[in-house]
Amino acid sequence: MDESLRSQVENYLSHLDGLIRRGRQLRETLKTGTGSTWSPPEKDPLSKSIIAALRVWQEDCGVTINQLSGGSKAHWLARSFSEAFLMRSKAGTAVEGAAPDEIVKRLIYVLEQAVASLTGTDDGPVISASTQAPAPHRFDFVHNLELRPVVEQAYTDSRRALEQAEYDVALRTSCGILEAIVTDALEHGAVAALATSDAPAGKIADWAFETRLAVAEKLGLIRGGCARLPAIARKYRDATDSDGNDYKNPTITERDARTTGQVLKVVMRDLDPGR
Repeated sequence: MDESLRSQVENYLSHLDGLIRRGRQLRETLKTGTGSTWSPPEKDPLSKSIIAALRVWQEDCGVTINQLSGGSKAHWLARSFSEAFLMRSKAGTAVEGAAPDEIVKRLIYVLEQAVASLTGTDDGPVISASTQAPAPHRFDFVHNLELRPVVEQAYTDSRRALEQAEYDVALRTSCGILEAIVTDALEHGAVAALATSDAPAGKIADWAFETRLAVAEKLGLIRGGCARLPAIARKYRDATDSDGNDYKNPTITERDARTTGQVLKVVMRDLDPGR
């Protein structure tokens, strides 16, 4: 196996491992998150967020399986993925409607089959798609699917800016990502908790940046990593006017930019424990 293919396989194995961990966490949540048994959303409002997370995970699995099978629905891996959603009748015919917990269990098995094929030597790697490595999936934990590619690109931009000594751009971009993912977590993962807490009134998107961080920490969505956030980062929105023009000319040092990037990584791990 050449180095390019080996690198691709390693990237896929890492991504599959993350999907399997998320799937196992979902199974536990389905068993215990809404009580001893799963209840449909109309009977248990809390299960709405669980089903939303389940849907996102299934979509992520589908994208990866599609890549590994080269986009062919006839590929054995693609067929296994599709069959995971079916429930067999006593006569052996396929009907729609497998329970969420059972679907997760089956999809985990499909992912494990993909891992076994990638690591096996009998039939060669399962990869049928492009020889290019899959795109990074640093933000799979973000609930808003439209937001994921935005913050992914912003993350790349922030690292490039840091390498090019554009410390103000690096810091502000990192802060923007931090604000976006914390807001996403508050809006999708803490609805019930917010309803019973002393969080500020109004829309989450209207809260101050520091307020969102504080509430997210209080609710246990993130830990204390934001304590290291530089003062200039906490006020990053104040460094521009309503049109985005720099009017305070703040001095942003390399240390400020690097520390902010480090805090962002810590928060990303908090929001995605499987990282």
